[in-house]
Amino acid sequence: MIVLGIETSCDDTSLAFFSPGRGVIGELTANQLIHEKYGGIVPEVASRAHMKNLLPVFNALVSKSGLAPVDIGGIGVSNGPGLIGSLLVGVSFAKALAFSLGRPVVGVHHIEAHILSNELGGEELRTPAVVLVVSGGHTCLYKMSTIGRYELVGNTRDDAAGEAFDKIAKLLDLGFPGGPAIDAAAKSGNPRAVEFPRAMTKQDNFDFSFSGLKTAVRLYVEGLKDLPRETICDIAASAQEAIVDILVQKTMACAARHRVSDVYLAGGVAANGRLRERLAAECERRGVTYHAPLLHYCTDNGAMVACAAAKHLAQGRDDKLDLDVFTRGPVTSWV
Repeated sequence: MIVLGIETSCDDTSLAFFSPGRGVIGELTANQLIHEKYGGIVPEVASRAHMKNLLPVFNALVSKSGLAPVDIGGIGVSNGPGLIGSLLVGVSFAKALAFSLGRPVVGVHHIEAHILSNELGGEELRTPAVVLVVSGGHTCLYKMSTIGRYELVGNTRDDAAGEAFDKIAKLLDLGFPGGPAIDAAAKSGNPRAVEFPRAMTKQDNFDFSFSGLKTAVRLYVEGLKDLPRETICDIAASAQEAIVDILVQKTMACAARHRVSDVYLAGGVAANGRLRERLAAECERRGVTYHAPLLHYCTDNGAMVACAAAKHLAQGRDDKLDLDVFTRGPVTSWV
């Protein structure tokens, strides 16, 4: 079966064709660069851009892949969590296409799609495992007993790590999105230059908090008379190190508590070089196998949605025209 995956949960309009036997057959993404001038995602602007981009991206993908719409065996679409307007545009397009072709359509949980993006490198997920999902909207830990069975064991109490990166980058005038900008600046900085707080690391749970770190960085920057490039890089490196410390410590504690031998990374912040380096090293030190998606599939993409949808479609699922969207909620088990 060839599955079309549609991803419009935030600002990227991304579509892909995927087959369980052949892998990713074709993919195409339209990025909304307009948000850079606002310093963050504007929901109404994002949803209008999806409306403008979806059909041209679909037509271009069909042309690029050499497939015809009738070759599509099923459709998967992100239906939450995400921005309500953006989700509605993608789901409406998916349902219209499914109706016109007479094909099944399934809603895919955005976080499950990120988890399963680890399979796009060609290897099946190994379970049981602990998965750290970290992005601009999510920072959470899941125990994955098997594919399709997930338990949320840790979540952020306030801001996501990706949001903290964005806000800190804005304070340092590094641009948007903040994650790649902080990662780049930190390479020239000293991660021990400023001792920023590591919230909740002494608590016996797997939850996260990054609002205090954002405040600490803001107060530190406000206390400076000027911000030369060297100082900016030191602050970026120190803030990044604080975020990574929290993520790695909580993840490894979770893996030890649940006695798993595999740890997976997923989400947009999974592309952060320092996080990948530190988590891989800590896993090796403790005899745990580390896994991360290909860099190309860390950010939102249609291929991960198609990969997840293929598993649901294989079970005979069809959400039909009743498919709705949701803005919040953990991954629910389906096996």
